[in-house]
Amino acid sequence: MYATLEVTAEGPIGRIWLNRPERLNALSTELLNELASAARYFDTQEQVKVVIVAGRGRAFSAGADLQGFPRLDEAGLRAAADAGRVMADAVESMRAITIAQVHGWCVGGGLVLAAACDLRLAADDARFSIPEVDLGIPLAWGGIPRLVREIGPALTKELVITCRPFDAAEAQAAGFLNRLASAEGLANAVQELAQQVAAKPAFPVLATKRHTDAVTATMVGLDRSWSDADSLIAGLVDPECNRAREAYIKSKL
Repeated sequence: MYATLEVTAEGPIGRIWLNRPERLNALSTELLNELASAARYFDTQEQVKVVIVAGRGRAFSAGADLQGFPRLDEAGLRAAADAGRVMADAVESMRAITIAQVHGWCVGGGLVLAAACDLRLAADDARFSIPEVDLGIPLAWGGIPRLVREIGPALTKELVITCRPFDAAEAQAAGFLNRLASAEGLANAVQELAQQVAAKPAFPVLATKRHTDAVTATMVGLDRSWSDADSLIAGLVDPECNRAREAYIKSKL
């Protein structure tokens, strides 16, 4: 059913594996569309109470895959630019409680995916980065309001504008992560949490999720993220942004 994901369900616990390990699970438009589809699929599976989102290979996700992005003169450009927001909204609105299982690098759009999940556990050696500004594009996909919601406006501005990497300990101290585990113990820690949540009665768990999301939605204004696609396209056509992007890519070669 999926070319870039592995999607499974065992009783009350489902799993979505990002499955592009050769690309460090970079988020192509195809993968983003499949994530949104998988989220909608789990909404039809009434027995599933918890969905774990994880990445195959060495990283949770290296962020947006710009290599497969349409050219500016191609049809469907805006839909591709908006695919990440659609994905994040679909994951966040799932009926099931979602748990991000983060290991290795969690970069840019991968961090937005993790922020769209209800709970986040990470390996203590995980690393985080938001390099969009260095790439000459704004952080899109509803990333800004989600980060403000989780870590506050001042730290969001610092991390997004400076693009500096940060480690799992800082991410937990900032409130982005619920818990840390050793790299070897991460999968077990996530499984234990998933089983704990799955054992609870479904209705009050869902009511808690919906109530919390309703409160924070009025605080950060996620509905405004519809325009993120247009800001992303603007960054792709701006000459200074193009020069910054070329310089960044050269520095990583």
